[in-house]
Amino acid sequence: MRRIDRRTFIRTALRTGAVASAGGAGLLLRGCSKGPDLDLIIAGGTVYDGTGGPPFEGDVGIAGGVIRAVGRLGRLRAAAVIDASGLAVSPGFIDIHDHTAEGLLVNPKAESAVRQGVTTLVSGQCGDSPFPLTDEAFEKTRLALAAEYGLDVTWKDAAGFLARVEAAGSAVNYGTFVGHGSVRAAAMGFRDRVASPVELERMKAYVAEAMDGGALGLSSGLQYTPGSFAPTEELIELCRVAARTGGVYATHMRDEEAGILEAVDEALRIAKESPIRLQISHLKVGRAANWPKFPALLERLERARATGVDFRCDRYPYIASSTSLNLVFPLWAREGTTEDFLGRLRDPALQDRLRAEIKAKETELGSWAKVLISSVATDGNRDLEGMNIVEASAKGGQTPFEFMKDLLIEETGRVGMIMFAMSEDHLKTLLAHPLVGVGSDGSAVAPYGPLGKGKPHPRLYGTFPRALGKYVREEKVCALEEMVRKITSMPAGHLGFVRRGRLRAGWAADVCVFDPARIADRATFADPAVYPVGIEQVVVNGQVVIDRGEHTGRLPGRVLRKNERGDVA
Repeated sequence: MRRIDRRTFIRTALRTGAVASAGGAGLLLRGCSKGPDLDLIIAGGTVYDGTGGPPFEGDVGIAGGVIRAVGRLGRLRAAAVIDASGLAVSPGFIDIHDHTAEGLLVNPKAESAVRQGVTTLVSGQCGDSPFPLTDEAFEKTRLALAAEYGLDVTWKDAAGFLARVEAAGSAVNYGTFVGHGSVRAAAMGFRDRVASPVELERMKAYVAEAMDGGALGLSSGLQYTPGSFAPTEELIELCRVAARTGGVYATHMRDEEAGILEAVDEALRIAKESPIRLQISHLKVGRAANWPKFPALLERLERARATGVDFRCDRYPYIASSTSLNLVFPLWAREGTTEDFLGRLRDPALQDRLRAEIKAKETELGSWAKVLISSVATDGNRDLEGMNIVEASAKGGQTPFEFMKDLLIEETGRVGMIMFAMSEDHLKTLLAHPLVGVGSDGSAVAPYGPLGKGKPHPRLYGTFPRALGKYVREEKVCALEEMVRKITSMPAGHLGFVRRGRLRAGWAADVCVFDPARIADRATFADPAVYPVGIEQVVVNGQVVIDRGEHTGRLPGRVLRKNERGDVA
């Protein structure tokens, strides 16, 4: 490969806009007298830089984990070259809504995520984070993770957990919220009551501690206990603590079905009164009877945008949700600990009341055939994974109520479900909306090892290729450059990431090379643990982690922490 001198290269770079780093042209080269100029050149691709602007033909030059130049790079020498002719080159994808926690310590290769083109996971969502841990919770967590994964728990707070992830290494970048449910449980347990002034101060101290430890903000899961028991005013007070250092409030709202409009009003009120930047998680209207509320939902969001509320939303590109089977039972039954919940399921005096509640739930849903069992904890019930409730209950000669109750008792509450309850038309409208990005609502797993159990939602393996393949290429909900913006620079900017989310000189070298004509998800509800096609290379902090669809085993990911200025670096 022919070399060009430094002056010619810089002149070419300036002409093409390649030189953009604050340090000037001198940062672009490691020297021309000996050795390669760059560690890696991604050459000849169609560059989607993450801004949403039109793509252009060009090269991306990388050295020291940083993008050094973007444009026509002439004949610079590099230690390695990726020929991206005919392929798209974009920033690595940011999964704005992820649930990976201790699993990243179990398998740091983050297979299901990075093979989708994801280079950054944003976790600690829906009010649940692996911290803070009281002494009692630490001991329970230690015993549970040792038994299930052979994992040694060494942390109690955000700083400790992030340090553990950093020491273990990861294929992807990782940041996390602190969960409101975890904070409330640590401060006052799982009971349905208003916090005392002392307990509220304790919660505020936990949030402040997490923010000091690098958390991105506060998340809530207001359909789950104990977060569901918190009044709006409690959330406002805690968000004010997170907002002091530029934190974001990410919320699984209090209701995503009949009470969706009131739940959105609450989320927007919290954002305005804190004030804090808002991320509405997995935005949807569940169950057909509630679908007519969708236009009013959009109207509320537009009105909030017009009045200056700083918010974004995310959505996974599927019409089925996934959560715990516990959630089909009423909130009063789920109050307290898991043992409290299971005790109510066993209580003869409560059977008629529970049966009536489950019958009402069936009427709302239409049929229990719309609910699949996605995971169980024990091998004895493994054959139920992938069955719907009607099939599974008939297999045992039980009613759906008796089946679900008995299964939850046998599995000590650890049963996952997938529920089909959303509108395809709504999904397309949301994916086209300029303030709605994409989040998997999944976690990094693999088809092998201890994270390979169950039949999880296919979003764990297919979210981002599905958004780019089915919904951009096939359904044409928006232009490719716009979808790239929604999964790169938009979440990066909203969260306060420093120099991530765009292909620009001086920014972190997180890059995805994919084939727009071929990219597609292959995971299905019947066979979910299948990697996508069309992802050719994934580069994380300048190192190739996925090469021609295969994992290289490298772990160059970094822990991303919020600092006192509100930046995430």
